Amino acid sequence: MTAPARGREDHLVWMETTVAGRAALYGVAGEGLPVLFLHGWALGQHAYKRALKRLVLLGCRVYAPALPGFGGTADLPGSEPDFPGYAAWVAEFCDVMEIDEPVFLVGHSFGGGCAIQFAHDHPERVRYLVLVNSVGGATWRGGGDAPRTLAQRPLWDWGLRFRAELFPLFEVSRILPSVLEDLVPNALRNPMALWRVGQLARKADLRTQLEELKRRKTPVVLLWSVQDQVLPKHSFDALCAAIGQSGEVVDGSHSWLLADPDAFGEVMTNVLHVAKLARQLEVDEALAAGQPPPEPKATRSL
Repeated sequence: MTAPARGREDHLVWMETTVAGRAALYGVAGEGLPVLFLHGWALGQHAYKRALKRLVLLGCRVYAPALPGFGGTADLPGSEPDFPGYAAWVAEFCDVMEIDEPVFLVGHSFGGGCAIQFAHDHPERVRYLVLVNSVGGATWRGGGDAPRTLAQRPLWDWGLRFRAELFPLFEVSRILPSVLEDLVPNALRNPMALWRVGQLARKADLRTQLEELKRRKTPVVLLWSVQDQVLPKHSFDALCAAIGQSGEVVDGSHSWLLADPDAFGEVMTNVLHVAKLARQLEVDEALAAGQPPPEPKATRSL
């Protein structure tokens, strides 16, 4: 694991490590409740740095890995990625980071699908799950006797919606360099990974996993933005139905947390407060039982 560069305490520092014998890059900052953030398709840890700074300021230790195939992190082994493979990689990443308590898990878009699978496969490692405009609902168009799935959505329509999604981000000039810092290198470095993961996201149906999380009573928060042209409301509604609860609709496009990190911080404040109370209760119970509570970690050499 390489030593982090020095910087401000609320800024993520970028580091390199080895996960499952392969190179992996990640950002980390802060101290307190461990937050694991999983990014969306074609992006990485850099594009989200302004949004993640808000979580650091809320008293969290944030881990933001570049998922396999993105940001310089090696691909998953094998020719075709799948969500269980990503979940297993995330579990190994947590081992390497020596995260010794359940995480507050946040996943955006494709990262939301990885987060669902990770929470399903490793329930002991997740304290709280927040899904932000997540894949996995599978439904493209509802109504009638035969609702259409996202896998049936034409590729040209995906392309048009994704292009329309990018324009609002380009208009916010202050975040454009961060988006391009991830998007362009990912496209040049590993275009096949973008294609394979894009196909995985397009066909994702994780409703069964969410139904299991509902049975286990895993705390889940669902967020979707009203101007999202990448993942339609039918898909969000399917996620809500699977988990058996209503989600929260916010303003903005598919990547609203990039364009408006302050709004993201406001939404996260109450959820993090609940998670911190649950964590403190666990610490109090451990002390009452004569057991040592987990020691908070802090970023070294900031």
